[in-house]
Amino acid sequence: MPASGDLKPTFDDVTRGRRSIRGYLQKPVPKALIREVLEIAMRAPSSLNTQPWNFYVLTGEPLDRIRAGNTERNLAGVPASREFRGHGEYAGLHRERQIEIAKQLFAAMGIERHDQDKRKDWVLRGFRQFDAPVSIVVTYDRSIHGGDVGPFDCGAVANALVNAAWSRGLGCVINSQGIMQSPVVREHAGIPDDQVIMICIAMGYPDDTFPANAVVSRRKGVDEAAVFVGFGEEA
Repeated sequence: MPASGDLKPTFDDVTRGRRSIRGYLQKPVPKALIREVLEIAMRAPSSLNTQPWNFYVLTGEPLDRIRAGNTERNLAGVPASREFRGHGEYAGLHRERQIEIAKQLFAAMGIERHDQDKRKDWVLRGFRQFDAPVSIVVTYDRSIHGGDVGPFDCGAVANALVNAAWSRGLGCVINSQGIMQSPVVREHAGIPDDQVIMICIAMGYPDDTFPANAVVSRRKGVDEAAVFVGFGEEA
């Protein structure tokens, strides 16, 4: 569970214990606490200290308008207009891991393979940013658009943000469904044209009764991911 009160988690506690939160208490998150999380997150490294990221922090009526517009346009068949580059469908091991976590989530939520209504409801929750009380839209400066460095730096700050939030009793999920209709996000978040919308992060106090919040994804081991060069035969 996230830390609260006077409990001070270690770095290992946070990184090992954090998980994606998809069910939230409808409890306001203090602006001062969000500022604290952002201040910590912005210590993330960036290329040549460029710090290209910006944050549009939404709650209340503006966020509800984004939820509604995103959902209505997607259900009406309006093509997605996310501004980051996609890679198409996953295949191989990447697809297997995608299916594995989906099975875990659906099992936790009691969603059967044939239950199209519950599956649709799950998709709609994503369009609504999982009904979180706060959404943080991460953007970067359009002047550096077209390269991979800006999005890479935004990934670093997003990672730092979700961990900082977890250490302070807040849960998050990094969510691209919530920005599928970028014109809606731009309009209601007041994002100018000189910014590229990278991702959004749903944030709030975790609802411990929401079954999917207990799901912990399996991670591949170090031996599967890392190649050590020049270390000899040492263990």
